[in-house]
Amino acid sequence: MQPYGIQKEGSRHISGLDNVVVTNIEACTELSNIIRTSFGPNGMNKMVVNHLDKLFVTNDAGTIVNELEIQHPAAKILVLAAKAQQEEIGDGANLTISFAGELLQNAGKLITNGSHPSIIISGYNKGITKAVEILEELVESGSETMDMRNKDEVVCRMRAAVASKQFGQDEFICSLVADACIQVCAKNPTNFNVDNVRVAKLLGGGLHNSCIVRGMVLKSDSVGSIKRMDKAKVAVFAGGVDTTPTETKGTVLIHNAEQLKNYTKTEEAKVEELIKAVADSGAKVIVSGGSVGEMALHFCERYKIMVLKISSKFELRRFCRTAGAVAHLKLSRPSPDDLGYVDSIAVEEIGGVTVTIARNEQGGNSISTVVLRGSTDSILDDLERAVDDGVNTYKAMCRDSRIVPGAAATEIELAQRLKEYANAETGQDKDGIYKYAESFDFVPETLAKNAGLDATEIKASLYSGHGSGNTKLGIDLEEGVCKDVSETKVWDLFSTKLFALKYATDAACTVLRVDQIIMAKQAGGPRRDAASAAGAGAEED
Repeated sequence: MQPYGIQKEGSRHISGLDNVVVTNIEACTELSNIIRTSFGPNGMNKMVVNHLDKLFVTNDAGTIVNELEIQHPAAKILVLAAKAQQEEIGDGANLTISFAGELLQNAGKLITNGSHPSIIISGYNKGITKAVEILEELVESGSETMDMRNKDEVVCRMRAAVASKQFGQDEFICSLVADACIQVCAKNPTNFNVDNVRVAKLLGGGLHNSCIVRGMVLKSDSVGSIKRMDKAKVAVFAGGVDTTPTETKGTVLIHNAEQLKNYTKTEEAKVEELIKAVADSGAKVIVSGGSVGEMALHFCERYKIMVLKISSKFELRRFCRTAGAVAHLKLSRPSPDDLGYVDSIAVEEIGGVTVTIARNEQGGNSISTVVLRGSTDSILDDLERAVDDGVNTYKAMCRDSRIVPGAAATEIELAQRLKEYANAETGQDKDGIYKYAESFDFVPETLAKNAGLDATEIKASLYSGHGSGNTKLGIDLEEGVCKDVSETKVWDLFSTKLFALKYATDAACTVLRVDQIIMAKQAGGPRRDAASAAGAGAEED
């Protein structure tokens, strides 16, 4: 019941343990159930149409929750936890939401049996503390240090993240991404910048036509007739290559035709002087961030200078990083230190699309581009997400290269040892710890169900193997049996698991602590769906 006179008319106020906690748990569980079927390598795709009628076909949890526009305040907390995981690691958003939903579902069973949320929260907090201790014990020995330029070690750690998006094509994508990341890796790997690995999506062909360019790929043609330049110095002008108009207006009085001819010649002479100064500096390529004037282009052609136009200031900065150039604000003679260098810059046609490729094979460049090919925009978008996950995983392993067994081996071991820990406890929160341990069972169950296997049989085999001391026994989804992950080479990053479990537990405990929902009246005019419904009714009349 809403207190009289405290809030504006139209506000909502929900209170009471049954009303609020149970409602919140139902909403979070519903979101978790939507996302869960996309979990793992065999996860199903979701077809999401957003408010702008854009179609997304993907199994990436981060993209799905972004485009769903979740309204329920409790479910939004799970979405925020997934976004935090995506920003911190770049992978594991699905695990975060699904695990939080499972924790809340198990908490709902305890509440139905009469447990108070505070006792459950206490059990969950003890559970995550113990889980982190066990997780550190499960770290593969020798994985604390790695050579960030060793492709085999990088692919081994990256494979699980990429396979969850593109199962079956993960080997090829991992190889591409590993090469691209190693090319731009700084001397100190902890300074690796994900923005240095770019993605260019070109329709046509297939994934096997994809390649890596050590440099940049621009989806535009050059300005003018010169289409190729090798071993060229580059001058970059952010303000454009054109005569700049004056800020004040002036009047020129011309008495005869000779003066008129001389007037136009002075402008030509000035532009030629500027272009000649650039040519004399040794620059063979001019990159403009603004417009390119016709007269300036004419003189560029005369002095055999290739002209490119890059409208995006972000792309212009990346090009400067690729070539090692310094951008000038206006057209002037650049100093030798400000000039960049490219091994080759050429206009090519790939799959009917004209692109300009700037290569810097000798090293020293800090940009690498993965050129992706595919038959449809949806496939290309999904491939791009897989590449992004791979690059983010590389960044995470630069900070912490430790790995733990994948394929549900870690989760089963955590569940088994946490149940033993719960049985040894004597306090009220014993049930909370036990339910926390039980929540890990959803990982092998979901992986098996999504792959069309018998979940009960797989789970029983895993528990039997882990009970006999094989801590690395996981699921081989291709053969549908349980195998040691040392054979299947399925490893997860320690940091991905750690942050996913922490964020999921924090989100679940936050939802359980809520005992009232107070919603103010929404600001603004009529809602979009109400307005469209009213419009439809008016048309019928």
